[in-house]
Amino acid sequence: MRLLQFVLPLCLGFLVGAVACAEEPAPIAPAPVQTAPAAETPQDLPLDALRTFADVFGRIKEDYVEEVEDKSLIENAIRGMLSGLDPHSSYVDGEEYRDLQVGTSGEFGGLGIEVGMEDGFVKVIAPIDDTPAQRAGLQAGDMIIRIDDKPVKGLSLNEAVQLMRGKPGTQIRLSILRGSDEKPFEVVLERAVIQVASVKSRMLEPGFGYVRLTHFQAHTTDDMLKAIEELKKAGEGRLKGLVLDLRNNPGGVLNGAVGVSDAFLADGLIVYTEGRVKNSQMRFKAGPDDVLDGAPIVVLVNGGSASASEIVAGALQDHRRAIVMGTRTFGKGSVQTIVPIDEDSALKLTTARYYTPSGRSIQANGIVPDIALERGEFKPLADSGLGSLKESNLVRHLDGQAPAGEEPAEPTPDPLPLAVEDFQLSEALNVLKGLNILGAAAKP
Repeated sequence: MRLLQFVLPLCLGFLVGAVACAEEPAPIAPAPVQTAPAAETPQDLPLDALRTFADVFGRIKEDYVEEVEDKSLIENAIRGMLSGLDPHSSYVDGEEYRDLQVGTSGEFGGLGIEVGMEDGFVKVIAPIDDTPAQRAGLQAGDMIIRIDDKPVKGLSLNEAVQLMRGKPGTQIRLSILRGSDEKPFEVVLERAVIQVASVKSRMLEPGFGYVRLTHFQAHTTDDMLKAIEELKKAGEGRLKGLVLDLRNNPGGVLNGAVGVSDAFLADGLIVYTEGRVKNSQMRFKAGPDDVLDGAPIVVLVNGGSASASEIVAGALQDHRRAIVMGTRTFGKGSVQTIVPIDEDSALKLTTARYYTPSGRSIQANGIVPDIALERGEFKPLADSGLGSLKESNLVRHLDGQAPAGEEPAEPTPDPLPLAVEDFQLSEALNVLKGLNILGAAAKP
């Protein structure tokens, strides 16, 4: 039996809407694959508890209002045993097993949200970029209380997810409770086949690049390095600084998190794990070379940043390689190991915890930003039509002289400020500029 270990996005088995799989799904184990040692025969079986289990099993078989198959009872018992451990351990059947493969390949169908369970309701962990959920305005922390006309209270997470899945092109109505709002509101979404681009990039200003990672997939590191090379070309061979946006990134494969961290670190520990068994104790270190040659980095995070995102933010923060801005991250710092049972089923079992290079546990703590920055909105003052007073408005002002042979250039309207588009990103860019100025001033 082989154990497949990787960082799962939060509740990756519950990516809403795995309707259409990729034609060639990526392998489910992009992280190191380890062979499990032969299990030892338990010496002290809880015989009294097993007798109780057998009695309950027999009572259900004899007295339940409808006949139940043995296989169904045993599978339900296994599910209950695992769900009682923590929110991420579970029994994975054939369909959910395929969903795990789809989640690492970057293509699936549905709404485009990562979800978990809290207080009996479905909680939105993160909406995925360019999906029906993101376009409908769903936010991390939203609580889904009704799916169409069916209350979520009393449903398991898997049952709720099955209700939200459906054929691409069909509509679904969700009732949402947000924050301290007293009244829920409704959103109507159209299910779609989701193709997730894990890396997006653009130049914010000359020399200052922006890279957004929406998920950590098997090819994320390579895609990010290509994006940075394109930004370097646009910046005449180098970048003055980079904003790495991990907001609402729910995680992904471990190799992706390690590779992204390694790209910006020249040496040192990236992340390590600790668990009860030897196979759950791993250490990952950075190799030489920094793709930015020491240029400053600002990492943006929020409550939707989980798992692999927290590994990257924690590593760059501990090595003082980047300034982390935003709000405290989700705090999903546990390792899930996929233990195959047969061809169609497996256990997803929590086997270890993740720790940052300095020894901080991510689990239930999250990463605390260096600079706290809540989500905000920037609204420019309404234009009064008067405008600001300039030299050209003064009586008897001197005319400007254009170079010989050239006509005076017509004034162009100021572009819409970045702060209007994304206030947190605008503030990150300001910090990046300050770091660049300080760095330049410190050079002899």
